[in-house]
Amino acid sequence: MLKNGKFFVPPPKDGSDLKELFKQLAAAGAGRPLGNDGFPAGPWTPELLSEAISQIDSNRTGVDLRTVQLWFQENEKGISTANIRWLARIFGCDDPVATGEWQMELSAAQSRLVAKRRDLKKAGSSAPPLASDPAHTISVDIETKIPAGLTDDARANLPVQRFSLAERSEALFSRGSPLNLPASAFAGATALGFLSYIMGIHNATFVRADGLAKQVGFLWAPNWTLLFMVFLPLFFTFVRELLVFWKHEGRFQIVAQVDRMESDHAWARNVEGSSYTYWSVFLICVLFAGLVQWIGVCLIPLINRGSNYAVDWGKLSIVRPEVISVWEEVVFTGIAYLYMCLCFYLFFAGLILLYTVAYDLWKIGETSEKQQKTDDRQEIDEVRLRVIRGTFRCTVLGVLIAICMKAQSSYLTSASENIVAWLVSDMSSVFHGPNMASQGIGYRMPTHYSSLLIAVSACFVFLFASFRLGAGSRFRAPLWKMSAVVGLLVAGYLLIGALAGFSILLSVAILFAIYGLIDPGFGWERATELGNQHVS
Repeated sequence: MLKNGKFFVPPPKDGSDLKELFKQLAAAGAGRPLGNDGFPAGPWTPELLSEAISQIDSNRTGVDLRTVQLWFQENEKGISTANIRWLARIFGCDDPVATGEWQMELSAAQSRLVAKRRDLKKAGSSAPPLASDPAHTISVDIETKIPAGLTDDARANLPVQRFSLAERSEALFSRGSPLNLPASAFAGATALGFLSYIMGIHNATFVRADGLAKQVGFLWAPNWTLLFMVFLPLFFTFVRELLVFWKHEGRFQIVAQVDRMESDHAWARNVEGSSYTYWSVFLICVLFAGLVQWIGVCLIPLINRGSNYAVDWGKLSIVRPEVISVWEEVVFTGIAYLYMCLCFYLFFAGLILLYTVAYDLWKIGETSEKQQKTDDRQEIDEVRLRVIRGTFRCTVLGVLIAICMKAQSSYLTSASENIVAWLVSDMSSVFHGPNMASQGIGYRMPTHYSSLLIAVSACFVFLFASFRLGAGSRFRAPLWKMSAVVGLLVAGYLLIGALAGFSILLSVAILFAIYGLIDPGFGWERATELGNQHVS
């Protein structure tokens, strides 16, 4: 039978299950265009069927070839609801009535397949357990237990216990309570603070060779207090908020034709695609930023009773052994650096996830814009603004983290009693001229390098999101304001300790940054709403 230039086979309604019915239709070439001689072009192959489904206009994400290959195999897998819809379009030859008939027939065949395998299970068959409700089983893939986040039938042949660092890292941000990660970071910093108080290094000074009594207590170090108690928990909160929005709302606003299983599968592929990046960051954070840095900066100086590094709470036993012993400090610094390297791995994992969200949105937006749908473009712009705002907040927090690290490192080399006095004396130097407190001593400062990596990484993600999502959009004004704040923060970071009066610029940048965290649009949404009201 011919329909729309294709070979049409009407639904047989013979009680076949889905596997039997699909095998017959694939062999007959149902839905394939007729050849030049007017005869069917031949049977379907996985490659041909996958290509045909991906060419359907309303199917923006296509279908994975591995998924289609599973349909042709003798296995325990059914077909997801979304893919049944595309198969009905193929077998119905793009005729609305025929497509509806085939969708009902394929769904009924899916139910019969479920019922048949349930009966085999009850009879003692070794078939894997299936859902007890056929209607529910139609709405989800018939599959064995597979790793969380990989719900499409194309992933069903993966090992159940396969460990994926990328997937586990993404799950830490997107699953469970929104308080889990922020509270864990805050609790770890709080525990270290209590431990430093017990050991007596929370508020400690030592007298330098030039006679200056310098404060090096643990609780006076912003890179261990403000960083892990305020900025990092906020960073985790904003990353999770944006990630959950994109996975459960944003993606469905743009790709409305794809059901949740298909969307989760596509997102899982994107996350898994960065697997090597996650492993690289993990190794760098744990081995180099954690273990190697602890050995070089803390362990060796403590054992040798001296080094070219400035004295801080981690090396206090060198100058004040009556306060804390060497081995007590070895244990404490080891715990602190382990906590630090794990936190910074999660920080970089959050940046990778932000990049993945921006990249995913950019690719989907390009596909939608090619179809020239005005409603879709408006929805994409709204989602883009939400993603850029979230990325901006995380970038600001990333640069603030870098500022805490560099400020503490610069203070330790200065001639000030504590970090507050150092900042105040720097401000006053603009009006009263340079003073001795602003002059530093030539110690090694590895934190300058690590803080620069953090600032550059955070800014890279923001720049990527801005260029890919903000080009040609209607929200250029807030984007320019966000970029200006990030640029001001970076300038303040770079000038720390470089010239007298840097703290004034840094203070102004931090004030703008705090306002940006509260209102990342800088009043643009309210102005737009007022403008729309005046127009109406």
